Amino acid sequence: MKKVVCIVVMTMLGLGSLSAQDVKLGVKAGINFSNVSGDIENSDFKTGLNFGGFAEINLSSKFIFQPEILFSGQGASYKESYGTYSSEETIKLNYLNFPFMVKYALLDKFALEFGPQLGFLLSANANGTETNNGEILSYDINIKEYLKSIDFGLNFGASIDITKNILIGARYNLGLLNINEDLEDDENENIKIQNSVFSFSVGYRF
Repeated sequence: MKKVVCIVVMTMLGLGSLSAQDVKLGVKAGINFSNVSGDIENSDFKTGLNFGGFAEINLSSKFIFQPEILFSGQGASYKESYGTYSSEETIKLNYLNFPFMVKYALLDKFALEFGPQLGFLLSANANGTETNNGEILSYDINIKEYLKSIDFGLNFGASIDITKNILIGARYNLGLLNINEDLEDDENENIKIQNSVFSFSVGYRF
C-alpha cells in the first residue's frame, strides 16, 4: 500500500513540471455529508471535512483531467431506542482519497465531472453512549482493524467557476467495495458496508 501511495503522490507532484499552459494547480476545502450503505440499518448522515489539492490538465477545449489528493472525514451516525435502553454512536472514518476526475465543460463556466476514486483508510473510531435503566456508558473504540485499508468508488459531480481563480463544486461518491473486514451477522455472514458521501467544496486555482 505504501508503494501505491508513493507512486500516486509522485505522479501528482510531477504535474508541476508541465508548462503553465498544460496544467493549473489549486487547493480546495469543504464539507462532507457521509453515510454507509449495504447491510447496515438505521444509519444516518454525519458531517466531516474535506481538503487537499488538485491539478487541471487541459485535454481539449471541452475536456479537463483533474487528479486530486484529498483528506476526507467520513463515516455515519446511529440512534437506537427501545424500552429503557437507548444509544447514540458515531463512526468516524478518515481517508486519504485520490480522485481521478474527467470534467466536461458543458457551458462556459459550468462543468460536469466523473471519475474513479482510490482511498486509503487513515483511522477509524466508534464513539458514543448507551443508556440503560438510567445508567450511562460512554465509549471510544479504535475499529480500524475491522475495516479494509483500501476503498474504491466512483464520483459524480459538477463545478462552477465563480471567477477566474475561484470555483465551487458538488460531488457524490458511490463506494463500490465492501470496506468491512471481519464483522459478521447472526448467520456468520460477512456484513456488506459501502461508503456513501456527498461533498461540497470551494477551490482556489493558482
